[in-house]
Amino acid sequence: MARVPEHQLTAVFHIPSVRSYYTFLRFMTPMSLVERPIKGRRLTPAFRLAAGALAALLWLPVSARAQSGVIRDAETEQLLREYSAAILRTAGLTQQNIRIVIINDRSFNAFVADGHRIFINSGTLSEATTPNEVIGVLAHETGHLAGGHLAKMREQLKNASTQSILATVLGVGAMVAAAQSGSVNASNASMAALMAPQEVIRRTLLSYIRGQEEQADRAGVKFLTATGQSPKGMYDTFKRLSDQILFSARFADPYTQSHPMPAERVASLAELAKASPYWDKKDPPELQQRHDLMRAKLYGFMDRPDAVARRYPPSDTSLPARYARAISAYKHSDLRGAFAQIDGLIQAQPNNPYFYELKGQALLESGQVAAAIPPLRHAAQAAPNPALIQIMLAQALIASKDAKAADEAVALLRTALAKEPESSEGYTQLAMAYGRKGDLAQADLSSALAAVMRGDARTARDLATRAKTRFPVGSPGWVKADDIVASKAKTN
Repeated sequence: MARVPEHQLTAVFHIPSVRSYYTFLRFMTPMSLVERPIKGRRLTPAFRLAAGALAALLWLPVSARAQSGVIRDAETEQLLREYSAAILRTAGLTQQNIRIVIINDRSFNAFVADGHRIFINSGTLSEATTPNEVIGVLAHETGHLAGGHLAKMREQLKNASTQSILATVLGVGAMVAAAQSGSVNASNASMAALMAPQEVIRRTLLSYIRGQEEQADRAGVKFLTATGQSPKGMYDTFKRLSDQILFSARFADPYTQSHPMPAERVASLAELAKASPYWDKKDPPELQQRHDLMRAKLYGFMDRPDAVARRYPPSDTSLPARYARAISAYKHSDLRGAFAQIDGLIQAQPNNPYFYELKGQALLESGQVAAAIPPLRHAAQAAPNPALIQIMLAQALIASKDAKAADEAVALLRTALAKEPESSEGYTQLAMAYGRKGDLAQADLSSALAAVMRGDARTARDLATRAKTRFPVGSPGWVKADDIVASKAKTN
């Protein structure tokens, strides 16, 4: 399992959780009013109050940027691809190349953001006890994608923004006039005039959002039924979340909620889900085991050894428990015990590529580079989507300092990057491989591309500028480097 820094993520739709509800895109024009004072003028208290009120109303109560990292893991991502494949195909989204991104966050949450990615928290994967629960979450998010809710929401936000600006201009004008007249009552009345239209707009927008959530629920059940899968996992998930927020929701105004009220939502979903002919259908035992292995892997990598030992005590001899304990042992420096346990896993399932990946990763990170190459090569050959494993294998080959191994590393990385074009680690390793070969032009270009993927515009431009001096003018490498220089110059 590898972790890489995330790109900036803007959450739009997601499952309700204990911690958070909706996150929305920033309204740039109104916020600029607050952030940039008018040059040469001292803002009156009334104007600052009005501007602050506008800013508050244009934000909904969650940060628009996810703060945790993105988890990359070949085994988990492959399982999620299989979970979502039939649903996306039924929804007519196969050609959109939907990618599922795992967020390193312990809360139970999922959302869509741009029409091409479904974001799901690691907490959702580790808490969901069955494949069907995760599949239900993915079906709901697919409902948002298939319903075109992102485009529709942008239109609603645009409309709300226009109305908000008009209402605020009228309200601010009334407040300024009241402030100049010195009338406290008039100021209070004009503040009410400012706030009233905003509240109407907010409630209208939230009502629209609640409708979209209900549509996504219905679409999710439809997709599950069409693919012969049970909607029970989806229902169980929402029922559990409903129970968690039931107390706080008892005293909430239903017209100010971004999601349907828990009892209403669960009742509506129960009626739909229980009507499915597949309500009682269970997950296949082999799929359940893969799901349990995925959960064990997350716990093994992310929890402290004592927490892993409590969750998977030595008395638990199941394969997932052994997996979690082996990972925990390697992560926390018990290498001798870890390798013995990993070898036991391989003996139990000799065709499981991810056990070989784990052994190779443990050997590589413990400095046993030469020993890491065979299990990583085996894993890369056996895994169905091996791009992340190929990058790790290339890293081992480069670290071996074998000149011939650099050629193999370049080939592996070129293949992997065709599948993972946003991998900064892949480009970093490619730069090192070209450096081993003495190809400084390609090394600089690959380093520049790594910087692009990290969002480091200045470094990308500097490296690409140097790469241009090493390539023949007009060659493919020169053109690519020139594109980076030009694009990064525009962003600065």
